[in-house]
Amino acid sequence: MNEVRIPAFAKINVRLDVLGRRPDGFHELRTIFQAVSLHDDLILRRTRGPGVTLQVEGDAALSREPVEKNLVYRAVRLLRRALRVPGGVAVTLRKKIPAGRGLGGGSSDAAAALLGYLRLSGKTLGAGPLMELAASLGADVPFFLSGGRALGIGKGDEIYPLPDVATRHLLVVSPREIHVPTPEAYTWLAARPLYRSAGPANGGLALTKAPKASKIWEFCALTWSAQVAGSSGDFANDFEGPVFLRHPRLRQIKRVLLENGALEASLAGSGSAVFGVFPSPATARRAAVRFPHDQTFVCETISRRRYLRAVSGARVR
Repeated sequence: MNEVRIPAFAKINVRLDVLGRRPDGFHELRTIFQAVSLHDDLILRRTRGPGVTLQVEGDAALSREPVEKNLVYRAVRLLRRALRVPGGVAVTLRKKIPAGRGLGGGSSDAAAALLGYLRLSGKTLGAGPLMELAASLGADVPFFLSGGRALGIGKGDEIYPLPDVATRHLLVVSPREIHVPTPEAYTWLAARPLYRSAGPANGGLALTKAPKASKIWEFCALTWSAQVAGSSGDFANDFEGPVFLRHPRLRQIKRVLLENGALEASLAGSGSAVFGVFPSPATARRAAVRFPHDQTFVCETISRRRYLRAVSGARVR
């Protein structure tokens, strides 16, 4: 096998709750990931020369960055070392998912690189070690190993599959002039510490008593029910308040989506993309004309079975 082509799908967060700031400096999350059909493409080829090369197409800014910063390059290099595979590999990344918009493009590219390189090399790696390697690359990367609909807890890197729901049709709006760096978005949240001092009897730590408790039960109810999950009113994202405050146009985009047929609309991750859920692709396409100066993508949610079929059925030569 000399070449593997594999898709790298985007995601939305049906729900994204930030419970508080952990002692390690990260934030404790409860989120529901959902894979969508918008995707990048990776092509991995064997080379006679040593090492890993990467070419990025479709995103001028990413193509100018040092390859060492790219998660695809880092993923292939880590896995190649772990498997001790001789020979080199050339990777071409064809971007369609806009970078830095909360759609998980970089994390998905990294997961696709791991899966694609395993296929190219003919090697195997246990699910546990593969998940651990994925988590070392980024908190969202483990989700993209299996896709579909899943619960993410901790930093979002502890993944539990959830029942798939009926296909939803989406319009994703990516504003060209607005970029929301994720680290800044977390500082805007001004999240309280997850723990408070509780004396030596509890090791000096205890869960903070706050309205977060009822929020957790509400979140649990949502994950338990496959029937209601994804219906109107279930979408929520704790980043919307602080991000919309600093970028009012994103609130306007959400409003326009709702005014033009969206059943629900929400910020994607920490932004800056905003997505709407529509009754049909046709209604989504009609709404897209309201955003002539932005990137728009009409896509749909994809089940875990469809996701795994797409990544495991990657074209090979």
